[in-house]
Amino acid sequence: MIKIFFPFLIIFSQIFFSYSQPKSKLSTEIEKLKTDDALKHAVWSICVMPIKKDTILAEYNSNISLVPASTLKITTTGAALLMLGSDFKFETKLEYDGILDTLSGTLTGNLYIIGGGDPTIESEYFRNEKDSLSTTDKWAEIIKKKGIKKINGAVIGDAGIFDDNMIPSQWIWADIGNYFGAGACGLTYHDNKYALYLKSGARGSSAVITKTIPSIDGMQMINSITSNGDDDNAFIYGAPYSYYREMQGTIPPNKNNYEVEGSIPDPALFCAQSLEKSLNAIGVNTSEKTTTVRVLKESDKYFITNKHLLYTHYSPVLSEIIYWTNFKSINLYAEHLLKYIAYKKYGIGRENEGTEIITEFWKSKGVDINGLVMNDGCGLSRSNVITTKTETQILREMAKDKNFKTFYNSFPVAGKRGPLDNFCEGTWAKDNLCAKSGYITRARGYTGYVKNKKGEMLCFSLLANNYECTPSEMKKKLEKLLIAIAEME
Repeated sequence: MIKIFFPFLIIFSQIFFSYSQPKSKLSTEIEKLKTDDALKHAVWSICVMPIKKDTILAEYNSNISLVPASTLKITTTGAALLMLGSDFKFETKLEYDGILDTLSGTLTGNLYIIGGGDPTIESEYFRNEKDSLSTTDKWAEIIKKKGIKKINGAVIGDAGIFDDNMIPSQWIWADIGNYFGAGACGLTYHDNKYALYLKSGARGSSAVITKTIPSIDGMQMINSITSNGDDDNAFIYGAPYSYYREMQGTIPPNKNNYEVEGSIPDPALFCAQSLEKSLNAIGVNTSEKTTTVRVLKESDKYFITNKHLLYTHYSPVLSEIIYWTNFKSINLYAEHLLKYIAYKKYGIGRENEGTEIITEFWKSKGVDINGLVMNDGCGLSRSNVITTKTETQILREMAKDKNFKTFYNSFPVAGKRGPLDNFCEGTWAKDNLCAKSGYITRARGYTGYVKNKKGEMLCFSLLANNYECTPSEMKKKLEKLLIAIAEME
């Protein structure tokens, strides 16, 4: 009798205590979101793990593939940091062919800018505002000091380190003419973007373009922007290498110098033209029209020649590039990293090879890549899908590496800096939780790290797709989950 009752008492006690213990705040928030009307037709997922144990502390739909938006950047930046190293630098070379007469200073030949895949040349994120000289101004001075005073030939941009298809196949037409849709070019310059400044009047009136910085030679801009609404809802439409652009949408009324940014059609050509102008400004003239290797090849006018090195330009170290890629969510930088990884293996940077290499890299690290499909390196494509389990495992792998501090410090911090600066006020997450955020139409997410109240470092991923509320409302719903993760005990 006692032998039968004792096991029963143990089982009864386990059942009683499992049902009598209060739910954690995170469990409560997860249950609330499950029945939220705004997510009735949506799919969302969460996964939380400690960085030191391969165990899941909390999850919901963690094996479901979802559109990650810019949270996908952790996949690319993490791989680049581990594969290339934090001290890696891109190299851009100035070379010439033909004959240089050192007595007269005449180069009978061409001057080449050999792109090395560097996304930072004349980038706003690395520009010294106190420096009045552009990068090409500095290059021009170096070229002149090397003894070149006249060029009987052309300035030629060479972006051949990457393929000519700058835009991933799954990016949409509404994105690629805008600054965030600027494609990765082997010779990128000025973040591959320009700024249009508009003046708007009364509601319903047409907005007028007042200036373009920098000026793009040959650009034909068809402007249909009107003055309406309270937000920037202006879009620029146009294809790579095409100088025909259409502007549609609205900007707020009664604005002066309202800025809208677009993507430069041919960055390699723009860089070469900028160098030509810088050379002309100091008295070094060219006899032939500036061009690119791509254009010469299309017209069967490109010939391989012996070239001589004049100068090597080095990028900032990769750790600094990773910081800005994640902190400011720069699509262009992420695409450059992905294509350069492909270049290192295959001798040319292409999107498909880059995504395959990165996917296999994480698999080799023991990450469960089932459900991961990469169509770019930055998350702009809605064809990208990943699970929260995969993202969380990637974060765990990064935490094991010597470069973890660099990676960790590249994330915005809740209530402190970056896109999360007004997040989680008055909670344990403030100044504690750091995360890469992501947002495109009907897709929002956060993935990162936080120390709970026990001092244990956790990593997490949280994604939501196809919700039926405003983006700001969805942001607030997910913020509650982030706070609950931070307050786990």
